[in-house]
Amino acid sequence: MGTIIVALAVCGLVALAVISMIRDKKKGKSLQCGGDCKNCGGHGCH
Repeated sequence: MGTIIVALAVCGLVALAVISMIRDKKKGKSLQCGGDCKNCGGHGCH
């Protein structure tokens, strides 16, 4: 029973992380440079 609860908690945290990344992507934030283009060096920044 404990294993199932821990597995559900981990799945919930993974789902929240994925949702957060999708929202950031829709807002135009980049995982590579964080949107700080002046320090990015032009490597794929917008």
